[in-house]
Amino acid sequence: MLRKIVVPVRGDGMAETVLGYASALARHHQAHIVVAHCRARTEDLMPYSRQLPTFARNTVVAQARELADQQEQGVRDQLHALAPSLGLIETETPVRGTASIQFVEEYGAMADVINRTGRLADLVVVAKPDRDRNIGANSLKSALFRTGRPVLMCPADNDMPSDFGRHVTIAWNGSLEAARAVAMTLDLVRVAESVTILSGGKGETHGATTEELLAYYKLRGVNAKSHQFESRNPGEALLEKTTELGGSLLIMGAYGHNYERETLFGGNTQAVVDKAEIPVVFVH
Repeated sequence: MLRKIVVPVRGDGMAETVLGYASALARHHQAHIVVAHCRARTEDLMPYSRQLPTFARNTVVAQARELADQQEQGVRDQLHALAPSLGLIETETPVRGTASIQFVEEYGAMADVINRTGRLADLVVVAKPDRDRNIGANSLKSALFRTGRPVLMCPADNDMPSDFGRHVTIAWNGSLEAARAVAMTLDLVRVAESVTILSGGKGETHGATTEELLAYYKLRGVNAKSHQFESRNPGEALLEKTTELGGSLLIMGAYGHNYERETLFGGNTQAVVDKAEIPVVFVH
């Protein structure tokens, strides 16, 4: 069962979205949510191109501190208001068997905070990156490449579906990344009412087959089924098939190719990141 879920937030208006998904999992697994508010360090706000006079520097520091205080208080107030409605108990000492939440203040860049807080989490929850506003890409990248943990990416513009997590689809091609995703998300799969393995094409050469994955799940008490598809764009097809089959959560291995290469030239993972309107758990 999931026990610790880390939700890194900052003053970008996405806290309520990610907390909705995190709280649903926390209630189901009686898990503890750690909301880590990322507060920029003063030195990170100073311009590097020029030396500021003492007065100007003090002014910038005071304004930055005031803004950070306002953002912190805003997130705290939002958390206090949301916790009861989300069925969570606020506590710094979680008790096994209860769904709880706590707020912590962390100094540093978002990526560094995720790196520090995410490595001992069972799941890291982040918002889908907003390319137009240039927000969130580094958070997702840090969670995937620097924590070693499963990462739930929440769609930004949609309300959480009432059947979230009941029907889980698994992207399977026999690769190392796909195998790690299967192994690290067993807690999510075991509590699902329905599990469907999605496989397209011939899969990876010498990789494990869909039939072998079905047997792997059966040994662990999971009665999955499989669905084969053909597509020139497997990433987009995974999202389409999940929706067509009534799935409410997609699990997949992430960035089997180089991250920069996929970002620049496209790839299955990047297609899912860009196009997803459903929650997706990535494992790298």
